[in-house]
Amino acid sequence: MLLFFLFFQGNLNLARAFWVNKDLLAWNVDAQDGSFFLHASQHAQLQLTGRGIEGADTIIQLEVDTHDLPAEVLERLPHISGYHALRLPRDADWKKLIKCQLAVGASNAYGAPIDASGVQLPSVLDDVLRYDGPLGVTFSETECTFSIWAPTAQNVRLFLYTEPSGGEPEAVIQLDEKHNVWTASGPKDWVGKYYLYEVTVFHPSTLQVEICLANDPYSRGLSANGERSLVIDLSDHNPENWDRLSSEKPMLHCFNDMAIYELHIRDFSARDQTVPENLRGTFLAFSEMESAGVRHLRSLAEAGLTHVHLLPSFDFGSVNEVKEKWKTLDYDRLEGLPPDSEEQQEAVVAIQNEDGFNWGYDPVNWGVPDGSYSTDPNGPCRTFEFRSMVQSINRLGLRVVLDVVYNHLHGNGPSDHLSVLDKVVPGYYLRRNKDGVIENSTCMNNTASEFYMVDRLIVDDLLMWATQYKVDGFRFDLMGHIMKRTMMRAKTAVQSLTEEKDGVDGSKIYLYGEGWDFGEVYGNGRGVNATQLNLPGSQIGSFNDRMRDSAIGGSPFGDPLEQGIFTGLSLQPNSLPQGDEENMAKNLARGKDRIILGLAGNLRDYVFVDFEGREVKGCEVLTHDGKPVAYAASPTEIINYVSAHDNETLFDIIMMKVAESVSLEDRCRVNHLASSIVALSQAIPFFHAGEDMLRSKSLDRDSYNSGDWFNRLDFSYETNNWGVGLPPKSKNGEKWPIMRKLLGNESLRPSKDHILAAVANFQDLLKIRFSSPLFRLKTVNAIQARLQFHNTGPAAIPGIIVMSIHDGDEGEPGLLQIDSIFRIIVVVINARPDEGILKVGLLRGFKLELHPVQAASQDELVKASSCDNGTFAIPKRTTAVFVEKRCC
Repeated sequence: MLLFFLFFQGNLNLARAFWVNKDLLAWNVDAQDGSFFLHASQHAQLQLTGRGIEGADTIIQLEVDTHDLPAEVLERLPHISGYHALRLPRDADWKKLIKCQLAVGASNAYGAPIDASGVQLPSVLDDVLRYDGPLGVTFSETECTFSIWAPTAQNVRLFLYTEPSGGEPEAVIQLDEKHNVWTASGPKDWVGKYYLYEVTVFHPSTLQVEICLANDPYSRGLSANGERSLVIDLSDHNPENWDRLSSEKPMLHCFNDMAIYELHIRDFSARDQTVPENLRGTFLAFSEMESAGVRHLRSLAEAGLTHVHLLPSFDFGSVNEVKEKWKTLDYDRLEGLPPDSEEQQEAVVAIQNEDGFNWGYDPVNWGVPDGSYSTDPNGPCRTFEFRSMVQSINRLGLRVVLDVVYNHLHGNGPSDHLSVLDKVVPGYYLRRNKDGVIENSTCMNNTASEFYMVDRLIVDDLLMWATQYKVDGFRFDLMGHIMKRTMMRAKTAVQSLTEEKDGVDGSKIYLYGEGWDFGEVYGNGRGVNATQLNLPGSQIGSFNDRMRDSAIGGSPFGDPLEQGIFTGLSLQPNSLPQGDEENMAKNLARGKDRIILGLAGNLRDYVFVDFEGREVKGCEVLTHDGKPVAYAASPTEIINYVSAHDNETLFDIIMMKVAESVSLEDRCRVNHLASSIVALSQAIPFFHAGEDMLRSKSLDRDSYNSGDWFNRLDFSYETNNWGVGLPPKSKNGEKWPIMRKLLGNESLRPSKDHILAAVANFQDLLKIRFSSPLFRLKTVNAIQARLQFHNTGPAAIPGIIVMSIHDGDEGEPGLLQIDSIFRIIVVVINARPDEGILKVGLLRGFKLELHPVQAASQDELVKASSCDNGTFAIPKRTTAVFVEKRCC
């Protein structure tokens, strides 16, 4: 027996077998002529000995099935293709078995153990125990009913509390299990009380039956720091006229009209002296109608901005919601330090886990506003104040997008306070690898939307935010880690909402996200996932990183000095070796093609003349790794951007990449140049808050936990936050030698005049975009017919992009007339460090003049732009827009 044991590969700490449906298990072990058994222990007594698995209450022999695993199983679990199928006997009591510790064992023909493993259950739970009924707390006129899906639990009790923390429960109620859910009811006057679920369940992380105290996965209210769930009726706690908000929302004819501004709730007001101190950094700061920040948002809305995208505002784990425990900085001392000092970051890092700042991409309870942004984290206050924020932003003329993070969760395990879902149905909600270990490719505790109840929870949560908080859109963090079918189901669900039935017009709710493809889901590794290349035709937006990287250079993972078209590639190289002149010129031309495609909505079927003079489709232009540059089937499937909360701000990345000799004035022009291609493109434009104000984070590349100091937004326009010290060493230390030289150079610090000029120029771009429907064409055919690029092919002047957008004339054959003011619009983008002069033969004969907005601009350079019968003269680093007006 000892000899056999030497070859025994068993490990119950791993779960390498999969119970895939009621009748089948899958395991990648071949016992040849041996046998397979399923072992179950209600009290988690299984252990491995020299005789194999011992301690079972029940042992069931499994029959080897010679057929492949069913197609519907492999659709959910493509990563176990090729596993052997093991069939359970028909009389196996699967309802009892799933509540036990389970293990499969394999023995050879002599009966000696050769392998053993734990078992993953999500697929069988989907097969036989999925549930579509009410979850969370529901209300009748007289009762509250509590419902929780916990099919593997051996018992569930409800602990009811009067206070948000401390003390013993005032009542302990046993829940009943029926129809795949545990339920209990109580009187309606339980509203306002707090509760927890006590779940007795086998947990695969400890191999023990654990007694877990958990919040409700469908919590709609919480006490501070999510210590307890709150019994809250969301039909209450409304600001005045809340029921009329849907009809009062700013007009949105179609998604093509959107323009998005990405904003962090705390950044917006944390250091705004025009906001009352107790409201700084809160939801209610958006209701201060005369604050500097609100005035700035109002001016953007008047210029044409349509949506504010708020970084995560659901309950997240990284900020203590008890504000009295926050630590703060000595701002007076820090402001007196040199601009390239290490001391500022030392002070920030010393308290970074005890202050009031974090981006919030570490969700705990998806369905509740975060208490750190509320004036009181206990009770219903956060609900009322979040609604007040949405109402106030809508009344500014802006709709609200909620940043949702369904791809991962903060905690796991039976005891972590920040673990919720993994306490209720352990091993189900979090995606695991073939060994049963939780996947962490998104940074922590990846969720598994390929499973039915995870998919359901995501869609239910979206519907709740749409109907109960009246948000107008959702941006999905790491959307590529969510299954496409979940995204499609979510889109259908929210866009089917109606004012008559649901109090909101779901047809105006837009979905978009990060379509990156990596980790365990790469290449549809867990099913068809919501990535850039999988989304054409979905009408779901994804971020276009191709245009961003070509415009500013490199990628977030490349050399910080790598240049793009606007930062000087080939035209004004910096000190980084980027190839010889011929190589740089070719890369400049390739980058120009990618920007052209971005301006055309990054449409896979858009045909244009590339830098080699070939007529090609967008999908035929390839990235460095052979993927199509253009992939969208519709312009509303593309989010164009050049900066976001991730990575350096636009201003900071420009400061890093341009040549040392470039003046501050010209660096500011590059900032405006980059924003212009986003604003004037046939896609949905997306701007990072402060991009319009030359926002700096003092070169910090990842400011998620860098406090108010590095994340400051100044709506007084006195400073852009440049040169407030070297950014935190852990994320930026290797670049400090480059940064010191830049931050210490006072000639690179923008003045208030620079910032005000940037604000004005940005708002001019929005006004131009919304001056004509020609900038917001709705279909591929319309873009192909009306949009034309000039100065293309091998003879093109490097660094200059010329785009014309044509309209028809009423009653004339050809294009329909859609613009009553302009017959043609021509956009000329000159990224060169000198004046660009070029002749465009196809534009001769048009009576082109500078767009009225630019003709009245404060920017003297753009006003110097000219066109004379198809000959354009454009100042350096300038985007000029020309129009031919219709006769009155």
